[in-house]
Amino acid sequence: MAKKPGKNTSGRGQRDLTVRVKSARGRKMSSTLWLQRQLNDPYVKRAQADGYRGRAAYKILELDDKFRFLVPGARVVDLGAAPGGWCQVAVPRVNALGEKSGKSIGTILGIDLQEMEPIAGCVLHQLDFMEDDADTKVKDWLDGKADVVMSDMAASASGHKQTDHNRIMALCEAAAYFAFDVLEEGGTFVAKVLAGGAEGDLQKLLKQKFTKVANVKPPASRSDSSEKFVVATGFRGVES
Repeated sequence: MAKKPGKNTSGRGQRDLTVRVKSARGRKMSSTLWLQRQLNDPYVKRAQADGYRGRAAYKILELDDKFRFLVPGARVVDLGAAPGGWCQVAVPRVNALGEKSGKSIGTILGIDLQEMEPIAGCVLHQLDFMEDDADTKVKDWLDGKADVVMSDMAASASGHKQTDHNRIMALCEAAAYFAFDVLEEGGTFVAKVLAGGAEGDLQKLLKQKFTKVANVKPPASRSDSSEKFVVATGFRGVES
């Protein structure tokens, strides 16, 4: 299971462990604070040590430790996959490289608007998942339907809290409808949402389509962030 980065126990004062960033001319204070937070974030440091492309890798790792949807042989679609941290976590867990003898070999399909650096064990495509024929393309690439559709997508921030909330919820709802088109019966949908009041309709929709719907804030999700993740399991399948 994933372990949350531990606190320092060496007896040294916290001041010795904290990197402080001076404001530079022409740089906004918000940017300075973001940089300071990054430099002192234990998950950022751990991601660098573990070879992950970002701290977000630990979010899906912690979610999978709890719900166990990335199993050997699973066919996984990662929407908005860049920079690739979620795909990296999925590779060994679904046995995409066939390194687990006697276990089924999984498939990982990473989808993003931007081009991505290759990841061993993954097939990456530059594609807008909201295109009319995107679901058909994905099923062709998978040679069938998916067992897992996951998304850590977020719309570009506008600086207006309610607008940003509505944008990410619209993106998550679009991802959910895409999942309905490509998921195998019994499949799982995992996506980032923002707390803020507009997620009720999505929750209602998912409860109609899946046997279980859970809302989780993994330890790797920053405490000052309003993000959480919905994990919907047991897709009921497409109604005839």
